[in-house]
Amino acid sequence: MRAGMTVAAAAVLVVAMTILVPEVDATRWIVGANQGWTNNVNYTIWAKDKHFYNGDWLFFVYDRNQMNVLEVNKTDYESCNSDHPLHNWTTGAGRDVVPLNVTRHYYFISGKGFCYGGMKLAVRVENPPPPPSASPIKEKSGTPSTLYRGQLVLPAVFAIGAVWDAFVRFW
Repeated sequence: MRAGMTVAAAAVLVVAMTILVPEVDATRWIVGANQGWTNNVNYTIWAKDKHFYNGDWLFFVYDRNQMNVLEVNKTDYESCNSDHPLHNWTTGAGRDVVPLNVTRHYYFISGKGFCYGGMKLAVRVENPPPPPSASPIKEKSGTPSTLYRGQLVLPAVFAIGAVWDAFVRFW
């Protein structure tokens, strides 16, 4: 009997957490899609129709024995200068993940001459758009509003969970 109560309490907790935890829509972009991070790909065209948001990730897949992933400033990006990178994202596995966690322009190149073959990527990271605003609630007379019900549901869930927890502890 005690195991059944524990399962029920866990179910109430899962429901409450599902309601409270905001949805996260971060995207992991595979740079170059099915071609990966390689020469003779126009990454400007690849990135052109994409929106990169704060919290997204860039995933670079490439030949680890030849290429690398360097973050540089705009001047070094334009001139393919890999002498003073801001950050070397190369881990040696050929599978490097770069978090886009600051709203700004990012510039990536591959050194060893590959930048001249087109291995360069510039992305502008912006804050995610705000969620769509809710349309006004149209009520029929005599029915409680959705807002009013929303103000009751969460406290009720927590109250039931607290009572259940107290019951389980004393049982």
